Amino acid sequence: MTETRLDLDAVEFGYGREAVIHGVSLAVERGEFLGLIGPNGSGKSSLLRLMSGTAHAWAGRVLVDGRPVESYRRRELSRLLAVVPQETAINFPFSVTEVVLFGRTPHLGGFGFEGDRDLEAARRVMERAGVTHLAGRAITELSGGERQRVILARALAQEPSVLLLDEPSAFLDLRHQVEIYDLLADLRREGLTIVTVSHDLNLAALYCDRVVLLQQGRVAREGKPAEVMNYSTLTEVYGTEVYVSMNDITGTLNVLPLSREHRERLRRRFPRRS
Repeated sequence: MTETRLDLDAVEFGYGREAVIHGVSLAVERGEFLGLIGPNGSGKSSLLRLMSGTAHAWAGRVLVDGRPVESYRRRELSRLLAVVPQETAINFPFSVTEVVLFGRTPHLGGFGFEGDRDLEAARRVMERAGVTHLAGRAITELSGGERQRVILARALAQEPSVLLLDEPSAFLDLRHQVEIYDLLADLRREGLTIVTVSHDLNLAALYCDRVVLLQQGRVAREGKPAEVMNYSTLTEVYGTEVYVSMNDITGTLNVLPLSREHRERLRRRFPRRS
């Protein structure tokens, strides 16, 4: 597996005339499990698009292995980076096996036909993603959670050194959330570099080596989850009261939102000075 590092240097980006990323600098180390967290509209998914090369920075640089991401041909970049988007539109009833084999495209020869190695790679990643039993099913017949695991298998079939994920557990129940993140943790231990966007602060705290907290397109804080996910920082950035505690079993942080009733009770107990 190729060792790949990502670097963002003073990156600016937006849509139309509106900037959504403002001077973000960030280094993603080889073999790191990095979480991008923050409120809606803070720039998490846009930052992931810049890393993947599907969007181009207005200013600053995005480097993959020290080279500008724009200097790579798509096929070459797809051997280094794989992306699992939050939603994937596949309207034709391809079988699950066919969808996973699409991930082998960067490795196919001039005629573009899959060989034994490609079929074996597809079988291997389908087993790891827990979708082997769906092999003959049409992708259009699957639930959102099943489809998400198939798209993860397709990404792994690329044999990348960096995996970029946008809310990989968004459509999954508790069991499958943990299974996906356990798999990502295994892949990280095997040397894969992982960057994931997550609204689930508890999963980020449990699995990520480091988190980057974004606010309005800027880095508000970055560091180990315990350094970033404290009461004062999260309350300020998310604009609501939260409860932060240490989990006795995992030794990591748990973050819970508070209902209006409990927020008001907290304000009465600890009135803020003007």
